Amino acid sequence: MYLTLEIKKDFFDKYGKSNKDTGSPEGQIALFSYRISHLTEHLKNNKKDYSTQRALLGLVGKRRKLLNYLKEKDIVRYREIVKSLKLRR
Repeated sequence: MYLTLEIKKDFFDKYGKSNKDTGSPEGQIALFSYRISHLTEHLKNNKKDYSTQRALLGLVGKRRKLLNYLKEKDIVRYREIVKSLKLRR
């Protein structure tokens, strides 16, 4: 499996407040970005996997909503997460 418990803890420890803080927007955005990159690589090899394509679009939408929320609440945190994850906006 590509997303183990250790990987999740590392993401929340690096981007969230702690490894148990799974609700912070930064941690969730980082986890969504990791999943998006994994699904993108999968779709490069399997072009006709439409269920994965639909899941990818859902994840992109969720990440966008969280980024918009963070941008409205705290612009400094938004800029930090976009810069650290190298997201385009």
